[in-house]
Amino acid sequence: MNKILDIFLRYIIIIILGSGNLFIFYYILTPLTVYSSYYLLKLFFEVSLSGITISLGENAVEIVKACVAGAAYYLLLLLNLGVSTNFKKRILMLIYSFVVLFILNILRIVILSSLFFTGSSLFDITHKITWYGLSTLFVVLIWFSSVWIFKIKEIPFYDDVKYLYKIVKKSKR
Repeated sequence: MNKILDIFLRYIIIIILGSGNLFIFYYILTPLTVYSSYYLLKLFFEVSLSGITISLGENAVEIVKACVAGAAYYLLLLLNLGVSTNFKKRILMLIYSFVVLFILNILRIVILSSLFFTGSSLFDITHKITWYGLSTLFVVLIWFSSVWIFKIKEIPFYDDVKYLYKIVKKSKR
């Protein structure tokens, strides 16, 4: 019965954190992303910051929701909560996943902003490649690396459904 409660709580957390257009993710991650990107860019350029916009002269980069990647963090949380593991391992996996994604995302923003600020002809193609391909690849690689590092044997969601099915089937006998 304890495992059923664990499954129930994990899925309630998934629903709560996923509701409200991922508000909690963007509320926390937007300032962290904006300020981290700004201060890193400030090491190389004379940039200024106004709200979510980082400017260099006439050029401005706005850190919109897509740049913050709240949905990617949510997907990592979803996968993490979709496996049945102990609390300590879950927290360590979440910290690892979120920190790695955060670092990669900040580097992506800084590199793209640098290309934009310097007028590089590579900006458009690099932005499209990272937008359509690399962002998904980041999440997949982070998830598989966390599964490998933390020795996860379960399949997200499938093992929970299989367990619940087994319980229901057993109770019908």
